[in-house]
Amino acid sequence: MITTVGKVRLDDTLYPGEDFYSDGAVEDELLEIVSTSEESEYNRIIVERRSWPILYHLSHIRENIVSWIPMSGQESVLEIGSGCGAVTGALARKAKKVTCIELSRLRSLINANRHKNLDNIEIKLGNFEHVEASLTEQYDMITLIGVLEYGGSYITANKPYHTFLATMKKHLAPGGRIVIAIENKMGMKYWAGCKEDHLGDYYNGIEGYGGVTHVRTFSKPELTRLAQEAGFEQIEFFYPYPDYKFPNVIYSDDFLPGPGDLNDNLRNFDNERLATFDESKVFDSVIRDGMFPYYSNSFEVILQ
Repeated sequence: MITTVGKVRLDDTLYPGEDFYSDGAVEDELLEIVSTSEESEYNRIIVERRSWPILYHLSHIRENIVSWIPMSGQESVLEIGSGCGAVTGALARKAKKVTCIELSRLRSLINANRHKNLDNIEIKLGNFEHVEASLTEQYDMITLIGVLEYGGSYITANKPYHTFLATMKKHLAPGGRIVIAIENKMGMKYWAGCKEDHLGDYYNGIEGYGGVTHVRTFSKPELTRLAQEAGFEQIEFFYPYPDYKFPNVIYSDDFLPGPGDLNDNLRNFDNERLATFDESKVFDSVIRDGMFPYYSNSFEVILQ
């Protein structure tokens, strides 16, 4: 059945009837905020409530990960794992149409309410594999923002991450792009004492995710091989700093940071961390040795 929230369409035809993941009661708080407040008020609310989930889901800085990407305004975009809509609005303002896939009804309601005045968004509720099988359109852009790492949880295949990318490639229009944002398994912050984002423990990623199959991030060589094996010929890396969640700068292989540029490293609002060394000094060392692309905290990868 298709319903509407303002001008946003929600299609729950394939919704399983239950949300299988949640941040808890704060999601009800988020729905209350976006239902009763204007977007211009979000920063004030973030400061007042001092809550990591509210910061994470409502900060306008989240949009920086896609707002820089050149678009003509005629694109049809597929956003996988749209969540509470942190980047949906940025995509909708740049594209002709945005189709979201999201398993959580509550998060979809948050997304729809915060963007209720935009008439080019449709949210398809349901498990990714079920919704994907129903898609008939080809898209100019497909986004996987903080999503690829969970492929082992919801892709039924022996090689779920390869299968995920290969499946998405089939839904690209000629000349279309897949945009991936993901943590770098070998990111500098993890060596320096930050916890692995998805498992909440120290050094699990750089130690190789022993015994973990449901979630994982990748190094630059791993991501490159993964994309090549999925059939992509053009693989372009970008380097969001401090990370892809709250990027202030997005570097590229044509414009890399110089010594002294990376001094904004203590941004772990979601968890405690160690501080085993001065990240700025070590960043300077790897920059001078030409190794920054391998130690960037996050990647943004565009595949064609």
